Amino acid sequence: MQIDDPINVLGETLECCSTAPRTGFFRDGHCNTCVEDRGSHTVCAVMTDEFLALSRYLGNDLTTPRPEYGFPGLKAGDRWCLCASRFLQAVSEECAPAVILSATHARALDIVAIEVLERHAADGRDG
Repeated sequence: MQIDDPINVLGETLECCSTAPRTGFFRDGHCNTCVEDRGSHTVCAVMTDEFLALSRYLGNDLTTPRPEYGFPGLKAGDRWCLCASRFLQAVSEECAPAVILSATHARALDIVAIEVLERHAADGRDG
């Protein structure tokens, strides 16, 4: 698999999203992506109870541990590389989690406008 250039939405080097829990399509802690990553796991987001409930309702339970996959389950405050389309869906449902722009891959911009990401930036950037 050829990893896309590790550039964030700010045009800088992609920073780590989380190693505890280990996240990302490659489980390398970064929201790196490649052609095989059809879900575009590129948005580094800070989980909230509200978003986790929405995800569970939509069929992707991120809270239940799955030890057979090395997945501890997520809780509010954890950082996780979300699929860009799921983040956009959460925006439309008005329960989008905060985003870490420095750890969000530039490929997220193929799906989510930078203005939307900036509105949800955890570091307060608003464009």
